[in-house]
Amino acid sequence: QVQLVESGGGLVQAGGSLRLSCAASRSISSFIAMGWYRQAPGKQRELVATISSASTTAYADSVKGRFTISRDSATNTVYLQMNNLKPEDTAVYYCNAEQVLPRADYWGQGTQVTVSS
Repeated sequence: QVQLVESGGGLVQAGGSLRLSCAASRSISSFIAMGWYRQAPGKQRELVATISSASTTAYADSVKGRFTISRDSATNTVYLQMNNLKPEDTAVYYCNAEQVLPRADYWGQGTQVTVSS
């Protein structure tokens, strides 16, 4: 079992920046990938960005060029730097960790990001 704790959400004006953090209770090197997802009211949860154990990254088209995912194995933390935020980025952001053996997906409790226009 692992605990993922997100932080860094809040209220920001359009064009502003936030950095989300996801602290894991054990080594993130044990996960094949970690990622950030978000869920807006009335919508399905969607992938925002992922980073593999080899630090390969992938982004949703809607955030490319604005968001950057990174990882720090020394502190077992994954970050999501969000720049040029837009009102449509408003959502609860969740951290995810994907484990291969045994197969498991872990989720944090979520952190609210609200972007005002």
